[in-house]
Amino acid sequence: MQRIALILVVGMSLLLAGCSNKADVTPSASGPAASTPDSTPAAPETTAAAPAPATSELLAHSLYDSGPRASEGRVDTVQAAAGKKLFMTKGCTACHGWGKKLTGPDLKGVTNRRTAAWMEQQIMHPDVMTRTDPISHGLMIANNNLQMLNLHLTQSEAASLIVYFRQRDAAH
Repeated sequence: MQRIALILVVGMSLLLAGCSNKADVTPSASGPAASTPDSTPAAPETTAAAPAPATSELLAHSLYDSGPRASEGRVDTVQAAAGKKLFMTKGCTACHGWGKKLTGPDLKGVTNRRTAAWMEQQIMHPDVMTRTDPISHGLMIANNNLQMLNLHLTQSEAASLIVYFRQRDAAH
């Protein structure tokens, strides 16, 4: 009972921390949303992502998960360190574990299962992805319908997280 209460408290804290005065950033039909005035400029696009759907209806197949897996990229140790710092400071560890399931999916092996484009979209626009992407929608259902928070991360921050995940998967 205490564990459930702790999980609820942590979950609510993260939910409140994820709320901000920023407008909800959603991808447009031509790709990821532009940077907000108070965000850092996005790095040049490094993934070949398909354009985001103009609808909020669940698609029959993922627009982002075809092609090489994210594990096939190189690991830049500086970028991986930045990704690790983001993972620890943004509260990701409250829901995601490595080799163990917490309230969110276990991330061990994620770079072997998904493309960098899919991971980027999931990190940057989790709310849009659960409404449109069948993989993301299925993960939400499998995790007690818990919606991943939109932390309004930039494309550069998402890329650093993906490199960190790639480094973790390569080590195991």
